[in-house]
Amino acid sequence: MFRNLLPAVILLGTASMPLVGRAATAFELKPVKVDLPDSDKMFPGPGSDAINNNCLACHSAEMVLNQPALSKQAWAAEVTKMINAYKAPIAPEDVGAIVEYLTDLKGAK
Repeated sequence: MFRNLLPAVILLGTASMPLVGRAATAFELKPVKVDLPDSDKMFPGPGSDAINNNCLACHSAEMVLNQPALSKQAWAAEVTKMINAYKAPIAPEDVGAIVEYLTDLKGAK
């Protein structure tokens, strides 16, 4: 039964498309200005060069330092996610140093 109705549904849907297209009103995209807070704060302490050189391009130090304490494995997963999912330009040789720094500073005790 449904096979008999399918051609009719497709025909009615196709025939009504011009009507739908005419009924839609045109819209205009308008630019929006967003002011992000400036921060010149850097990650503190020894071993912070790798994280300062790689992570501050996208994150403020305050944002990262306000994250919950995570295990070394969880920090490694977060850094890997930044690289793979968000295409963070983190130098491969800096990944270990970043994970170590985050674990030392914000590691789960």
